[in-house]
Amino acid sequence: MDTDIQAIKDWLREHRISEVECLVPDMTGNARGKFIPANQFLGMGHPKLPESIMIQTVTGEYCDDHWDFVEPTDADMILKPDLSTLRVVPWAREPTAQIIHDCYKPSGELHPLSSRSVLRNILKLYEKEGLKPVVAPEVEFYLVAKNTDPDYELMPPKGRSGRRESARLSYSIDAVAEFEDFVEDMYDYADEQQLQVDTLIHENGAAQMEINFLHGDALKLADQVFVFKRTVREAAHKYGMYATFMAKPMQREPGSALHIHQSVVRADNGENIFADKDGNFTDAFLAYIGGLQRYTPELIALYAPNVNSYRRLAPDIAAPINLNWGFDNRTTAFRVPHDKPAATRVENRFPGADANPYLAIAATLASGYLGMKLGLKATEPHQGTANEDEVEVARTLEEGLRKLHDTPELQDMFGDLFLRAYAAVKLDEFEEFNQVISSWEREHLLLQV
Repeated sequence: MDTDIQAIKDWLREHRISEVECLVPDMTGNARGKFIPANQFLGMGHPKLPESIMIQTVTGEYCDDHWDFVEPTDADMILKPDLSTLRVVPWAREPTAQIIHDCYKPSGELHPLSSRSVLRNILKLYEKEGLKPVVAPEVEFYLVAKNTDPDYELMPPKGRSGRRESARLSYSIDAVAEFEDFVEDMYDYADEQQLQVDTLIHENGAAQMEINFLHGDALKLADQVFVFKRTVREAAHKYGMYATFMAKPMQREPGSALHIHQSVVRADNGENIFADKDGNFTDAFLAYIGGLQRYTPELIALYAPNVNSYRRLAPDIAAPINLNWGFDNRTTAFRVPHDKPAATRVENRFPGADANPYLAIAATLASGYLGMKLGLKATEPHQGTANEDEVEVARTLEEGLRKLHDTPELQDMFGDLFLRAYAAVKLDEFEEFNQVISSWEREHLLLQV
């Protein structure tokens, strides 16, 4: 660690950094932390933050059970920088660095309420088996016109033509070109931060786009998605737009997902354990899929963490509603693309773009791990359209959270404290949302019930 601190100090001096953003992903996957002048960062000890910020609701409130999860003194967490996350902040006016920090208790162990800690603990289980997960996220998002009054519905922004999109323009080159300046800046920002972004496509929704990441280390890719969300929002602000990762921001448009491609390799030689050299699927691969099928119902609240998330997980709108898997079948929850044996993988299509990337990746890897450890069996691959089958997952946040404590082995992996705190925070959000009377209720129930 001392070597890392020295390397950070050398980097800050080399790049003439004047300010440092000390970042911590919160429960929603957004950035919390401190701005520290570089000269102070170089001379001070580890920064600290109150542990209570890890269990605030999305509205900034604290749940009724708050003090069951943190010390009654509202103690500090110790923040330790991860050298691999050291990056410039390309949109800052002054030379600024950003560093993602791990959260520790004063006793020295990873803080159990940190989502980055949760993912680290899942990865340690793979490491003990001599295995290493490989992931490749695909992140969808919408560009929308600035909306300062939440009572008004969102709408697509005007492109360079001066018009708003109204048609389904999947994979359209010209539709992306409408926002060419934004796209160029987004890629420039990503390049300056060494984000391993690959292809950009226009998705099915109006001004909806998808960015694919190159496959790699699970923690590093979670960090990159965390940084990428900030990056896209900043690039959009520059052009008078919002970028939103809401799972279903507009009623008549498709939802946005965070699809996660995943495979597992041997740590010593990089061999993919999902297929043999002849391309035959291994027992480990089918057991991994069996784990995804078995544990997704209990973990759905990590893939769909907000009240809005479940508007996306509905029949007939291109999102999974049951636990089927299939070969190159985008109507299934777990899709196995056709590829060479070394690239054999499964795509989990449940997570929404609004998911915390650390928790979504942790959930899918934990499910696959348990599938392999317990020798679970996958169902037969689905033929045809899977979204015509029965709904097999929760349709509301409250229903999903009720399942979160059903399985002892998941409690062991995620930590009972974290799961209880997560459920309490999200239930508080659900109850607050439930107090809002919608326009649909006033329109259809006011005079007719």
